[in-house]
Amino acid sequence: STILFYSKMKSTTSRLIFIDIIRAFAICMMLEGHFIDGLLAPEYRDENNLIFSTWLYIRGMTAPVFFTVSGFIFTYLLIKEQNPEKMGWNHVRVQKGVRRGISLVIIAYLLRANIFNLFSDTIDMNVRKVDVLHCIGLSLLFLIAFYLASYKRKSHYLLPVFLLMITFVLFFFEPIYSHLTYEYLPIFLANYFTKVNGSVFTLFPWFGYASLGGFMGYMFYKYREHPHLYRNAILLYIVLGIFFLTFPYWAGKIGKETHYYTLELIAGGDYLIKRIGNVLLFFALFMLLRKVITSTLLQKIGQNTLTIYVVHYIILYGSFTGLGLYRFFHDKLNPYEAVIGAVLFVVGTLLVTFAYLNKEAIIDQKIDGIKAKIGQGIGRAFDSIKNTIKRFFS
Repeated sequence: STILFYSKMKSTTSRLIFIDIIRAFAICMMLEGHFIDGLLAPEYRDENNLIFSTWLYIRGMTAPVFFTVSGFIFTYLLIKEQNPEKMGWNHVRVQKGVRRGISLVIIAYLLRANIFNLFSDTIDMNVRKVDVLHCIGLSLLFLIAFYLASYKRKSHYLLPVFLLMITFVLFFFEPIYSHLTYEYLPIFLANYFTKVNGSVFTLFPWFGYASLGGFMGYMFYKYREHPHLYRNAILLYIVLGIFFLTFPYWAGKIGKETHYYTLELIAGGDYLIKRIGNVLLFFALFMLLRKVITSTLLQKIGQNTLTIYVVHYIILYGSFTGLGLYRFFHDKLNPYEAVIGAVLFVVGTLLVTFAYLNKEAIIDQKIDGIKAKIGQGIGRAFDSIKNTIKRFFS
């Protein structure tokens, strides 16, 4: 997946397995979150209920983790290449990243399409709404643009400083720009910046998590040879995680005491700042357990999040046909049905995904076999022609 690029490295630069594990947990959280949010009856959505409020809070961590981990691993691999001849536009990751970013946006639009609406007189507004894949795709393109603008600069820290600044500008000023409606833009463009027309995600502030992940990935790579990399990173993430979790509280207090309205306003938009704390603590936890949780199954799940996302979207929301679980069970399940259904949905989606991946591998093998046979046939034909020509002139 988006979150979506990996490579083999050694020691502390060896494959970052904990990233795959984080992605695996995040995608499973997303599957059950979408299922319960879409199908649980409204009368059971009581935020005063401890169980529901806890579930709701944890569910809110999924998207920030996805964006952050996508920015982390993509930037990590971007700056890994230090050969001047293979940097910039010649960078393999830049070329793959551009293709991946564009393909994510296209896939996002296709998943929201319904072929039956092609025969309707009304415009399908659903296909114009912006979702997580749109934003992750564009986030990758933005990260590439910032990399291309900075890789020739003398200062090696220009890129990470810029990424960190973007994060805090987007987050601190979100309460101010979030009220803009962008009525002067065409709807399909405005939907990238406002939720007025039904978009689930908007490019800003969500790119802020990808840029935060980019900063983290950059610093992680720069200090990859440090003997206490993980220990220091875990301690730092815990301290900063607690800091950002409590930021809205003490920032609001200071704003009230000093009558600084802007600070109060920023503290009021606490969900973004608090989520930074959640993300950092999430990273710290899985770094701490990196030698404990090493399941190959979880790694495989984490390495195929895009396919899992597409399969879940088709099953739950009925991409292309509109015939998904959402259509038949929207807001109809009680808590017991929702929980059991969520477990079955997660397991079922993973089974379908792995079945598809296995068949995909078989298909690829057959295609490779056909290519090899064609190549051998062409080679024999060429040799035959070459030998005939030799005999003719001998």
